[in-house]
Amino acid sequence: MAATIYDSEITKSDKYSILLPTYNERENLPIIIWLIMKYLDNSGYDFEVIIIDDGSPDGTLDVAKQLQNIYGSSKILLRPREKKLGLGTAYVHGMKHATGNFIIIMDSDLSHHPKFIPQFIELQQEQDYDLVSGTRYKDGGGVYGWDFKRKLISRGANFITQLLLRPGASDLTGSFRLYKKDVLQKLIDSCVSKGYVFQMEMIIRARQFEFTIGEVPITFVDRVYGESKLGGSEIVQFAKALLYLFATT
Repeated sequence: MAATIYDSEITKSDKYSILLPTYNERENLPIIIWLIMKYLDNSGYDFEVIIIDDGSPDGTLDVAKQLQNIYGSSKILLRPREKKLGLGTAYVHGMKHATGNFIIIMDSDLSHHPKFIPQFIELQQEQDYDLVSGTRYKDGGGVYGWDFKRKLISRGANFITQLLLRPGASDLTGSFRLYKKDVLQKLIDSCVSKGYVFQMEMIIRARQFEFTIGEVPITFVDRVYGESKLGGSEIVQFAKALLYLFATT
């Protein structure tokens, strides 16, 4: 009985810092924050949301300030930057201010539903995984809102990557994940990629360091408001990074 009580005390001492990098997300930010509160506020988990806005010209930071007034500065932390500096550096910046021992990363454009966060936490606690990744490519997972061409590109890229790199995870380019804070720090320190391919390298490096990876099937929904930030240049970056990782890992 004593061991059970001890385990529950350890679980209750955990805190989850949710990093939300934003750029021109004024329409989506209030909805994603509301959903996070809906699924976590009464869950018993201790958490905070850190909004890292990269100088959005559409007034995203002003919206974030209003949300902080509504939900409180202990739950919503604002850590803006003057300009767009990249996803990897946004995570580094957010982690400097994170008080949690676990870090959750997710997109702020509503493509990742916060209802999956409790599942991430439960799986991590059950198996003590170093990281838990949302996957679109396992039973129960999927993508909504993409046309056939984009689905084909995504599936093809994932298949080729699995063939060449054997990463031990089914979804390499997803950006909805839970990490132990020290694990995320080590992975970021080891990564050289920028932009779209950064997430892929994180999983490959995790395999290199023999970190344990759990997966939760998720449904990915294409953004409703705003423009997608994925274009032809990101596909070229992906191909270059794939060859680099194949040659060096």
